Amino acid sequence: MHTRVMLVDQETMLRQGLRLFLERLGLTVVAEASDGREAAKLAQEHQPEVVVVDVVMLGLQAMREIQSVCRSVRVILLTMLVDDRRVLEALQDGADGYVVKTEPMEVLAQAIREVQSGGIYLSPLVSRTVFQGGRTARAVAHGSLSPRESEVLQLIATGRSTKQIAAALSISVKTADFHRTRLMKKLNIHETAGLVRYAIRRGLTTP
Repeated sequence: MHTRVMLVDQETMLRQGLRLFLERLGLTVVAEASDGREAAKLAQEHQPEVVVVDVVMLGLQAMREIQSVCRSVRVILLTMLVDDRRVLEALQDGADGYVVKTEPMEVLAQAIREVQSGGIYLSPLVSRTVFQGGRTARAVAHGSLSPRESEVLQLIATGRSTKQIAAALSISVKTADFHRTRLMKKLNIHETAGLVRYAIRRGLTTP
């Protein structure tokens, strides 16, 4: 079954371009909207699985209006701005993905696949910004975690896989997996999206 997508952007030409690209990939664009109110109405009617929202033009309010009528929907924010504080605020407010418009369209397609399967996606430019912003915060990580667990949590929050975490910390994949498992047990959080949101709430990725 094709993923059902809705596009929310004030620019008609951009929406049409995105629709053509996504439909070539086999995704189904069920609706387009130019503002939050229209988007909420169409989301309730068409029940999309993923919504792509231009956050710069329409703001986070559009995302909230959509989520209020379609609670299972996954939301990807599309933006021109790469700012760690803005990204973190968006994730705290319930966004599932954050994609920068200057990146290739393939990045958006990857984001849709990732969030539709239950993950959280930050495009490469955003991941670097969040990671750099979080370096200082690692030193004041949550007291119940060891320094190594705090590092692992911060890397998870930037979208790193277990193999990438092992490489970043110069440890074996087995050791990285051990820290990840122990971290989940300590926090009683058993999925990656939950760990990402926990890291944001605890300030592990704040500037």
